[in-house]
Amino acid sequence: MPKVLIVEDNELSRDMLSRRLRRKGYEVLVAVDGGEGVAMVKKEKPDIVLMDLSLPDMDGWYATRVLKEHEATANIPVIALTAHAMSGDREKALEAGCDDYDTKPIDLRRLLSKINRFVPDPEGGSGDPSDSRAG
Repeated sequence: MPKVLIVEDNELSRDMLSRRLRRKGYEVLVAVDGGEGVAMVKKEKPDIVLMDLSLPDMDGWYATRVLKEHEATANIPVIALTAHAMSGDREKALEAGCDDYDTKPIDLRRLLSKINRFVPDPEGGSGDPSDSRAG
């Protein structure tokens, strides 16, 4: 079962996404800020991280840089998530080390397609949005 870490400070967003991913067969871990996210990645070694960029204490940009600078966590894929999509944010996220980028509100089919580029689909779907199991 692929392990996903959601780093998200908004409780409603975190809970909604957690429930939806669990129903799709993922093991889900959660962290509420960048510092907790970095610590959980180092401890739990998730298969992928969904990183909100606007976080308290340590933002997602910095947390991603920290993860990508350490050999033990550098190869764990990070998908940046943001509700405040500004021009250039995608490029900035990729420069920070994120492996992909998605905007909120979350389109689950689109996000699953991106997740499945990096980790196996626990339901056996292709991750393709036309695959009815992907969303």
